[in-house]
Amino acid sequence: MTMISDTATLAAFCERLSTVPYVTVDTEFMRDKTYWPQLCLVQVAGAEEAAAIDALAPGIDLAPLFALMAKQAVLKVFHAARQDIEIFFQLSGAIPQPLFDTQVAAMVCGFGDSVSYETLASKLAGARVDKSARFTDWSHRPLTERQVQYAIADVTHLRRVYEKLREELERSGRIDWLAEEMDELTSPATYNLDPAQSWKRFKTRTNSRKFLAVLRELAAWRETAAQQRDLPRNRIIRDEQLLEIAAHAPASVDELSRTRGLGKGLAEGKFGSEILGAITRALSLSEAEYPELPKRHEPPPGIGPLVDLLRVLLKLRCEENGVAQKLVANSDDLEMIAASDEAPVRGLNGWRRELFGRDALELKHGRLALTAAGKRIRLVRLAADQPVSAIAAAD
Repeated sequence: MTMISDTATLAAFCERLSTVPYVTVDTEFMRDKTYWPQLCLVQVAGAEEAAAIDALAPGIDLAPLFALMAKQAVLKVFHAARQDIEIFFQLSGAIPQPLFDTQVAAMVCGFGDSVSYETLASKLAGARVDKSARFTDWSHRPLTERQVQYAIADVTHLRRVYEKLREELERSGRIDWLAEEMDELTSPATYNLDPAQSWKRFKTRTNSRKFLAVLRELAAWRETAAQQRDLPRNRIIRDEQLLEIAAHAPASVDELSRTRGLGKGLAEGKFGSEILGAITRALSLSEAEYPELPKRHEPPPGIGPLVDLLRVLLKLRCEENGVAQKLVANSDDLEMIAASDEAPVRGLNGWRRELFGRDALELKHGRLALTAAGKRIRLVRLAADQPVSAIAAAD
């Protein structure tokens, strides 16, 4: 087993990998008791070697690893990269680039929505992944040889998975289809944990901007408190309690203590004082300073059947082309397309328009029909003056 636990060995390893065309990367971390993920292990593999880097080793400096992650000449390959990238961004202030996410690539290649690493390893690398160490405590030291071997296997099998997916993308001419998804994954805005924006995480159905103003201040307070103390948000105060407080806007410790599950002790303590302060700040705002109500997409009445037809078309076109539906359009997108030809959705732009969007508009305007042929659905393109009733005759 290859375990790196000192800076000099790490620097030499990263220097060797700085000349390879790509590296595969994975992380093991703990987050159940903290706000920030606690990085425990980083697994990295090139074509000829692989190692697990002990991020908790005393005195180790991960700077050589961060430099490798920033090297533009080396492609970084992850599977389901979002959480891994969040860790690198939080620790180094930079996002690994360029990036290739095998989960997204697999969706483009017809493996379905959010395909697992185990599935890809089995189908593309012929590997059987040992899942027994998945829920291990990666912060406990020393790690066993079995744990390290399990961790390193994630990046050694990923090499073959990447190569197979890359070959398929190049064969099908779809390598550029990943660009939009990778742009989102590598955008710092994706990992922005600005407390002032944390209220947007809550799903509320309200017409009260005043309520949203109070919620915004409370959510910002909780996010800041969680970040400063490195505790999970719900260890500070639970979502349902925060919403209840925002709804009632208590003005005193006594009123605050009546919040379900909160308790008088918390209300009378430092958190209670900070909560009441957040409420006071919100209520001191002018109406013009309140948050705007979230824009709700309300589909016009009567478009339900059209949305159902678009859903069938989406499934058909994605199955024909071997692409995950999730990557092309979702239910909200279909409703918006049904309501407007100019809907601001991805399905009407770029390669998605070629695959689905153009036909969606043709179907919507009666220039395309769906018909059954045995157990299969077929598309029938209609001439401008051809009535739908002529389909049967044409068949």
